[in-house]
Amino acid sequence: MKKKNQLLKAFMVAAAVSISGAAMAQVEIGIRAGANFSNATIKDANDKKADTKLNPGFHAGVTFDIPVADEFYVQPGALFSTKGYQVKDAGSFWGNTYEGNLKVSPSYIEVPVNFLYKPELGAGKLLLGAGPYVAYGLGGKWKADGRVGNVSGGTDGKLEFKNDYKDGSDDKSIYGKPFDAGANLLFGYEFANKLSFQLNGQLGLLNIVPNNDGKKPDAKTKNSGFGISVGYKF
Repeated sequence: MKKKNQLLKAFMVAAAVSISGAAMAQVEIGIRAGANFSNATIKDANDKKADTKLNPGFHAGVTFDIPVADEFYVQPGALFSTKGYQVKDAGSFWGNTYEGNLKVSPSYIEVPVNFLYKPELGAGKLLLGAGPYVAYGLGGKWKADGRVGNVSGGTDGKLEFKNDYKDGSDDKSIYGKPFDAGANLLFGYEFANKLSFQLNGQLGLLNIVPNNDGKKPDAKTKNSGFGISVGYKF
């Protein structure tokens, strides 16, 4: 009986390895890179919306197309992505006062998990997808061409991410909480040679304004944007 159980366990392990190996053999590994045109929805405690503008950036990383049914795939990925926004006569920004144009460019590591529909179209495949993403802020930079605090003539500095901050507690400006999450949309085309082009849309769903000395914020900031990508499958 013991021997039979051992044989059964060995068979199950071998079957699991075979199945997982066959599944991995069908996974298409790809690289993707392109331009971001990011923005942020910023509202103060009185629900007044800031007049923000698009901030150009970039993204680059890897994707994995995992087949789940005929023409349907799950596509997780890992991307380095720069986001942010631009604003004129910015006013107050996490304890500092700005006059003039302000450009804020945070950097994130982003993990999207898109659900793809890839029907054949011509010699290639149409790409239609949607899904969630999570991201973690690494840092970044800001640049102003006017007055910042008591300093005039334009200046720049570094960004950091914190869940809680105190006004004037350090020399770096804070973009927001490090953890972000939201939703993706994509539309594109994959050619027969595995080269692809796609349009990406993104909407942040979390308020990333950090607490101020333990107090929950009344203001709101949410990331958003769209982009253009070029990809290649191996």
